[in-house]
Amino acid sequence: MTSKKLTAGTKFPEITVPLVVGGAQKLGGGNDSGRWQLVVVYRGLHCPLCVTYLASLDGLAAEYADMGTDIVAVSGDGLEKATKQVAKGDLKIPVAYGLSIEQMQEMGLYISHPRSPEETDQPFPEPGLFVVRPDGTLQIIDVSNAPFARPDLKMILKGIEFGRDKGYPVRGTF
Repeated sequence: MTSKKLTAGTKFPEITVPLVVGGAQKLGGGNDSGRWQLVVVYRGLHCPLCVTYLASLDGLAAEYADMGTDIVAVSGDGLEKATKQVAKGDLKIPVAYGLSIEQMQEMGLYISHPRSPEETDQPFPEPGLFVVRPDGTLQIIDVSNAPFARPDLKMILKGIEFGRDKGYPVRGTF
């Protein structure tokens, strides 16, 4: 259950998460580089749909980079599982780990309990996708309560291009 609903046109919460390759990644907060940020929250190693979705994201990484957009995938998994996720998908994209329940709630994510110990050993976030403008403003928010509903990553890429090139305003702010 979410405890907060993020609103389009507001600032994305500043959250720092560790990266599988070492170091840390700041989510949100804006930047001086003029680059946009795509934050993709995935359920965790236990989710076969996440493997496919992250592979699609990885395949589009160069196009996102050319569009001036930095991408990061993040979950509540610990380092060991996140490392396995990277290896399983042969991912080159930045993968972060260790989202806490409080951070998931701050992002307005749905959170689920595992169905069994074989699935996973802790509550985990359901999918979320956030497009953040260089000033930290939320341009696009997509939060799902189920693994089956995720936005088309090519369409998101086209939306970023259109929004950036045409100065398209943040929608849904009425």
